Amino acid sequence: MAKTLKILFFLGLFGTLCAVGVTYAVYYNVKDRIPTVAELKDIELRIPLRIYTADNKLIGEFGEQRRSPIDYAEIPQDLEHAILAAEDTNFYHHPGVDILGLGRAVVQLITTGQKQGGGSTITMQVARNYFLSFEQTYTRKFTEIFIALKMERELSKHEILELYVNKIYLGNRAYGFEAAAQVYYGKNLAELNLAQLAMIAGLPKAPSRFNPVVNPSRALIRRNWILQRMLSLGMIDKNAYQNAVEAPITAKNHGVMPDIEAGYIAEMVRSELYSTFGDDLYSTGMTVYTTIDSERQKAANEAVFSGVLDYDMRHGYRGSIETRVDLIDAPLEEQEKALQDVERFKNWQTALVLSTTETTADVRLANGQRATLPWDAVKWARPYINEDSQGASPSTVSDVLVPGDIVRLRPDNQQKWLLAQKPEVQSALISLNSKDGAIQALVGGFNFYENKFNRVTQSKRQPGSNFKPFIYASALDRGYTAASIINDAPVVFNDTNLASAWRPTNDGGKFYGPTRLRQALYRSQNIVSVRLLDEMGVRPTLDFLRRFGFDPNELPHNLSLSLGSANLSPLQIATGYAVFSNGGYQVQPYLIDKVIDRNNKTLFQANPVTVCVTCTPLEKTTDGEQQMGLFNTTEGIRSLPIAPQVLDPEVNYITYDMMRDVIKYGTGRRARVLQRDDLAGKTGTTNDGRDAWFSGFNGNLVTSVWSGFDNSSPLGRGEWGGSVSLPPWIDYMREALKDTPPDFVAKPSSLVTVRIDPNTGERALPGQSNAIFEIFRKDHVPPQRDLSLPTFNNNIGNEAQEEKQENNVLENLF
Repeated sequence: MAKTLKILFFLGLFGTLCAVGVTYAVYYNVKDRIPTVAELKDIELRIPLRIYTADNKLIGEFGEQRRSPIDYAEIPQDLEHAILAAEDTNFYHHPGVDILGLGRAVVQLITTGQKQGGGSTITMQVARNYFLSFEQTYTRKFTEIFIALKMERELSKHEILELYVNKIYLGNRAYGFEAAAQVYYGKNLAELNLAQLAMIAGLPKAPSRFNPVVNPSRALIRRNWILQRMLSLGMIDKNAYQNAVEAPITAKNHGVMPDIEAGYIAEMVRSELYSTFGDDLYSTGMTVYTTIDSERQKAANEAVFSGVLDYDMRHGYRGSIETRVDLIDAPLEEQEKALQDVERFKNWQTALVLSTTETTADVRLANGQRATLPWDAVKWARPYINEDSQGASPSTVSDVLVPGDIVRLRPDNQQKWLLAQKPEVQSALISLNSKDGAIQALVGGFNFYENKFNRVTQSKRQPGSNFKPFIYASALDRGYTAASIINDAPVVFNDTNLASAWRPTNDGGKFYGPTRLRQALYRSQNIVSVRLLDEMGVRPTLDFLRRFGFDPNELPHNLSLSLGSANLSPLQIATGYAVFSNGGYQVQPYLIDKVIDRNNKTLFQANPVTVCVTCTPLEKTTDGEQQMGLFNTTEGIRSLPIAPQVLDPEVNYITYDMMRDVIKYGTGRRARVLQRDDLAGKTGTTNDGRDAWFSGFNGNLVTSVWSGFDNSSPLGRGEWGGSVSLPPWIDYMREALKDTPPDFVAKPSSLVTVRIDPNTGERALPGQSNAIFEIFRKDHVPPQRDLSLPTFNNNIGNEAQEEKQENNVLENLF
């Protein structure tokens, strides 16, 4: 007996020594993979890039992994209990390794010869997720155990659970439970109920198999098993259990849901930052704050959307997507599948026409519901022939729709459906704070998700008459006045820079004779602009245009420059107009205000050149140094570069005042509906109506809208800047300037107002009955008309001039 005990003792000792030796050998082999204490305490999660408006509304998110890290204190107690019930009941009592669980796995391996899951504690899962691959090898398993043991010595249980909750993969690109709550329920974790928390707590074991969207039956079994475990462990009571197991599955896929639709802006930010940070941009948790105002961005989205749809409906209905008569009597599932295969857009629906009468159409929606389209929903749909012509207006619903048609519908303001079609025309809007160039709103096209081409920044189109204010400002700077006379009469130019003789004409072919510059601008008379540039010279004018940020090398070096033949982006035009808006200073547009890292450390802070209205200029220390000033900003007193003055304030104001007349009497008259005297602007339409523009501003905000086809097709008969681009400009500015007082461009006190003869532009005679007021620089006041010379009349004394006379009298009284 003693001998047997001795043998057993030595065998045990030998086994122990062997186990220690094997353990040491394994440890020696894997020790380089075990993280240091510093690595354990400084774990960084892969967090996506997030982009926000200036007022903290989410614009976009970029990154392969959706993750929203939370602290332990933010973990709902029911979620913690559900995780422990499902994954590791003994979590708060083991040293990182569940010996019994591992033992069961070893026995399973010995008896069946198969590796069996199980035995992994939450700590071991954290070790695997943060520091190891998912290869199924004994070496990895031993490494996992050693890391888990070390983690338990270095970190608290709460710290380990926090790491687990933030790292574990839960399907659909969701890493961590906060991200899973957003992906499956579209809510924050704290908003989920017990049934929903138990559902996502069941995902770590097999995210695909127990996905509540893809495999709801399996997910339900898993959820209810966890709830039963929680009940048996005393984590919930019977009542809570019963309510939770009876709850229906409410999970569905929720993409990244930005607060503001601004895909073009998000892509601009991503592209700009990627050139600096590379792929780290998508995983290091950077947060970007842009200059975008969320309310103005919403207004811009709606304005462009409505403007494009209004134009599209004016030009007729291009017909159904397709006609499937075979679907009329097909099973519901087949109808739904056919409709769901059609690309969706926004909150529009695809529908199958089941039957029609003279006044209604019965349709099946892609969501399986039925709806009735009344006559009012389709009466707009004149048949499209081409952009210049449409067929006869329909008189019944059956003139437009036939059974089997698959069509698009969009909701109206009364939650009813309207017949719709995907527009082919495009539009873009850019709005800047003219004092520092901060982009307030930007829409690069009708649908970012269909076409990511950004027409604000990437599209170069001819601005047409939208460019004329720059030519007129050049003239004023060279000594012309708003009363200078240019003869609007036929002319032929043999410009050596042009291929052949050029005979410019006005829109409509009318000639006005001798015309004052003010009136020529608000009437948008082409010949006056061409003659004016010819008198000034192309080369000096090109050099002057640098002041507005234009590169002369990108502009035509001939007289067509006066009619806006340059190829420019809406952003360039808006930047140029910002000079008029801010009193004559050149600013640079910018979008990114601040970039911070995951620890709230500032990586970048914009320092825009800013118009110094009330700032305190600082003394320069060296020649050539950028002039700086102290500005009172929302973030406190900041030192910022002062915007250089590039246009004489007097010249700037007179140009502004002339552009106010474009809205009062000219091609921008529709904007009078806004009832704001501080607004100024200019329409623009190119040859054959291929591009339509409106750019306008007050003393703080400048906005430019372009509309046209990407392939430069004509917009059609009767379409101009004032009919296509001005309406969305009005819609946007109505909201953007809502509840803001008038903001006029500052008027220099050195300007004088003089009564002039409207026919000659000269100072009026005493008592002259048809005299009007005009603004001049002191040293450019015209002489009084010489009575010995004949006068001419170009029909200026019209109602608009009489209205202007009254307005100017009132303006000069105050």
